[in-house]
Amino acid sequence: MAGRLAGATALITGAASGIGAATARRFVAEGASVVLADIQAEKGQAIAAALGAAAVFQPCDVTSESDVARAVDLAVARAGRLDIMVNNAGIVGAVGPISQTPAPHWRRTIDILLSGVFYGMKHAARVMAPRGEGCILSIASTAGVMGGLGPHAYTAAKFGVVGLSRSVASELAGQGVRVNVVAPGTMATEMILHLRPEQTANIEEVRARVARTSPLGVTGDGEDIANALLFLASAEARYITGHTLVVDAGLTSFSATPTGMHFQASEVIREAGARGL
Repeated sequence: MAGRLAGATALITGAASGIGAATARRFVAEGASVVLADIQAEKGQAIAAALGAAAVFQPCDVTSESDVARAVDLAVARAGRLDIMVNNAGIVGAVGPISQTPAPHWRRTIDILLSGVFYGMKHAARVMAPRGEGCILSIASTAGVMGGLGPHAYTAAKFGVVGLSRSVASELAGQGVRVNVVAPGTMATEMILHLRPEQTANIEEVRARVARTSPLGVTGDGEDIANALLFLASAEARYITGHTLVVDAGLTSFSATPTGMHFQASEVIREAGARGL
């Protein structure tokens, strides 16, 4: 089925790599016009250029409310409306035992993973609610539905994304705006590549490791999450709001052994594997 988002305008944060880039490509292929928002300007501009007239890049740090507001306003200026907001920007953030987690690392992680989603929801609602329609989608994680699957700050933020989405869904349902979440399991993306650099030399090794730990024995990647987001953004999901769609090959349904990822204390793991605040 082609053209499932024909005529729609979408804004995707964290669109310069990984899940965000895969989603931008999928949305454009289905007929959407897309604003790619990210702090990685060179990568974002290259992806937008490759996607052609249907895409434009906007520099955006999701910890800055004014940056997020400008990205929303750009989408509206281009098409007169914003139909789909995808809050995807993320980092691994603070890792290490709770007793060794520095407060600044904690705050930075929460600021990107949860406050950034709040800003996206706030400004998407600002332009969607008056029109009486729209779709807000946010990326959580299996770490946001089950303990022991991620570092502490990351887990807290992703649980927050799920809770915030349900709360906002209850507010905006009466105004025709749907609010949903996609919670990926471990995916073969650059973020995982940089999580344990001593164990993974390249993305193919990451893919092999993900396949070995997948209950289905297959590798999940950005395309799988892009497909889930496409469904929730499309008219096929018109009766779905306040929902968290878990895309994890069944891991959280029947795994008996959580794979806690607390690791040795280290600097915050940021974009493209950079470390530190």
